[in-house]
Amino acid sequence: MTGPNRTAWATVSADEERYRPLYARLLGLRFVNPGGVLCFLFFEGTIALAVLLALAELVTWWAVLVLPVVVAAMVKLNDMVAAVVIRSAALVPEQERDRFRRQMEPVVGRARVEWGAVTPVVVTTDPVRPRRRRDPLD
Repeated sequence: MTGPNRTAWATVSADEERYRPLYARLLGLRFVNPGGVLCFLFFEGTIALAVLLALAELVTWWAVLVLPVVVAAMVKLNDMVAAVVIRSAALVPEQERDRFRRQMEPVVGRARVEWGAVTPVVVTTDPVRPRRRRDPLD
């Protein structure tokens, strides 16, 4: 592999790495940076959810072991996808980014309308008097 090494893409410095939650350090997350509460929900929350589902007999007791592993795998997969997106975005030249920004700007102007395609409508501010209908019995 001729590209930059993996640590060059890391978004968390080495000094901040020791203060990250254990969950994020064990998974080796580089681009997704969950806080303490989110890591608690990812691990202990999924265990509690699996226990509740098992107590309700909706799943087997194996879910208590499997659900946290599946959530950890999805978090790691999300981190890997974020790495690919960030690396591919870094490869786009600055001129392409500027061209894309210019294309996405809204354009305000006037549109030409051919008068043959538009039927004229008369709008007045005078009140309209109701017509009296003739009674068919007269």
